[in-house]
Amino acid sequence: MSDPLDLGHLLTEQRNPATVEIDTLSTLEMCRLINAQDGQVAEAVGRALPQIAAAIDAIAGGLAAGGRLFYLGAGTSGRLGVLDASECPPTFNVPPGLVVGIIAGGDAALRHSSEGVEDSPEAGVRDLREHGFSPRDVLCGIAASGRTPYVLGAVGEANRLGAITIGVACSPGSPLARDARIAIELLTGPEVVTGSTRLRAGTATKLVLNMLSTGAMIRLGYVYSNLMVNVQPSNEKLIDRAQRILMEAAGITRTVAARLLDDSGGNVRTALVMACRQVSRTEAEALLTASQGRVRDALTLDR
Repeated sequence: MSDPLDLGHLLTEQRNPATVEIDTLSTLEMCRLINAQDGQVAEAVGRALPQIAAAIDAIAGGLAAGGRLFYLGAGTSGRLGVLDASECPPTFNVPPGLVVGIIAGGDAALRHSSEGVEDSPEAGVRDLREHGFSPRDVLCGIAASGRTPYVLGAVGEANRLGAITIGVACSPGSPLARDARIAIELLTGPEVVTGSTRLRAGTATKLVLNMLSTGAMIRLGYVYSNLMVNVQPSNEKLIDRAQRILMEAAGITRTVAARLLDDSGGNVRTALVMACRQVSRTEAEALLTASQGRVRDALTLDR
């Protein structure tokens, strides 16, 4: 008979000495304590910036070569991956299948706990295969403990295929960090409530996933300056945003911005190049094609 599992050595499972009396505090004191603990999260993320930057470049390279980005995790980690993936299409106007979020137990696990599935490495392999994961794709495995079998199984399969693998973990020296080609270790320390990794570990993970997807899209040219130039003006709010982007970036009036947006077929990048370079839609589209869609390059490219 095997020994029972003991994860007490994991950083994310240890007791936080700063919060052992949290249940005796007033509500305001409790909030101040949680806030102070959360204030340390950004520092933990900051220590991993070189690895995060390497992951962003790897993701951008994979997407530029026709691959996809996959987030995969169980429980809170899986939910955070699905959330980031679901926000990429409306933010950057990319196809829904470009960034894929997979959670152990499927979509039902987004609302209902199904943590038992995380103990199966075979399930991780199966879910990757069902989504047609290929060597061109990039896998970001997410596990606060760094040891979730479901995630390790998927990372092992992606490595076998020769794909780029990224591991996001909140425990030092974890199996996930060992197996992933790029290891992002977020040493956030013991949780406010012991073992509740939806707290500090979850916050750190959300910050990193924000950087991974946003950074990759910036590298791919979906952002000009700090403007969301790939936005699709599909409703009144987004039409307003698109017009304001053109007004800010090109120094034009709303009336001119609206006309250029119509003339460009509703493409903000094309309209911006038309405005700044005083060219036709056809010429603007040609400049963007030659610049691989990057507005900044299209604005300086020789005709």
